[in-house]
Amino acid sequence: MNQYQWGITPRANQLLIELEAIKLVFEAAPSHPHLELNLHRQSLLRSAVFSARVEGFPDTLSSPKKASQNLLSAYQHLYSDKAPQKLSLSLIRRLHRLVLRRNATAGNWRSQPWAIFNRSGAVVYLAPPAMEVPSLMDEYIEYLGGLTDHPAVIAALAQFIFEKIHPFADGNGRVGRLISSFLLEKSGYGFRGLAPFEEYIDEYRPLYYAHLEPAADCTGFIEFFLESLVFQLKKDLGKLNQNRQELPEDSLLPRRREVLEIIRDHPHCTFDFLRRRFSAVNAKTLHYDLARLRENGFITKHGQTKGVVYTARPSGSVLEDHRDVRIKV
Repeated sequence: MNQYQWGITPRANQLLIELEAIKLVFEAAPSHPHLELNLHRQSLLRSAVFSARVEGFPDTLSSPKKASQNLLSAYQHLYSDKAPQKLSLSLIRRLHRLVLRRNATAGNWRSQPWAIFNRSGAVVYLAPPAMEVPSLMDEYIEYLGGLTDHPAVIAALAQFIFEKIHPFADGNGRVGRLISSFLLEKSGYGFRGLAPFEEYIDEYRPLYYAHLEPAADCTGFIEFFLESLVFQLKKDLGKLNQNRQELPEDSLLPRRREVLEIIRDHPHCTFDFLRRRFSAVNAKTLHYDLARLRENGFITKHGQTKGVVYTARPSGSVLEDHRDVRIKV
């Protein structure tokens, strides 16, 4: 691993200072458990969808497909109580199995050569031989464990080096970003999964791949990684308004919150109207969402059969009428 070299540019150093400042503000902010839980759910979905899109899977937030669903399971595992405290080969293999569910190669090191080609067909990077992967991955875990750099720098290095080893036949980019998320979370810089840096990476995908191109110099990638993290933190943590009171709807699942907001924006809307807005959602599932919203006092159903329309109570009004309500899922 000694072939990998890097330096902290002035811009990277400034980003690290900003990251520390954001961390202090975040830790001092009042706790909003329901709001944070809802944002956490949304952020994990965004991490999954945008990580899939980086790899060319055209998933959307409103209609996540197989790649995103698999990734969502992996992100949920990382932030669960079942996740280990330290990075290990067994965790990396498990993440790969979650990412490539029902794939025969899931969790297995690659057994074939691998290389990156440019548009003209020339090799721009040749990964280590497959026979070296097991020993390189052992060295990878030991090397990362011995680093004393800033945790965000280590998370960037972990992703860069993992891509260079390319231990799996497929899914390396997705697993590499999961490893970064894990290391950030366990070192106290995960911000409880509320800032999906994968969204920034998807938006600036050409830059992302350009900074991954060097064979051993990690300097550019470290700066790009820090930029993605700080940018997303500034954008997303602003949603945790320190002066904002928690609302009952903050505890809703993301899709139900979206249904509620649509009904608020379009009073007396019909089920068919909602069905068109959620075309990828099974009708029974949407009916179930509406039933739970009604049960918890967020919406009211008017009429019968085909004449049914829905209205919503104003934001925050449920708290007054249902002070001891427990939101049912």
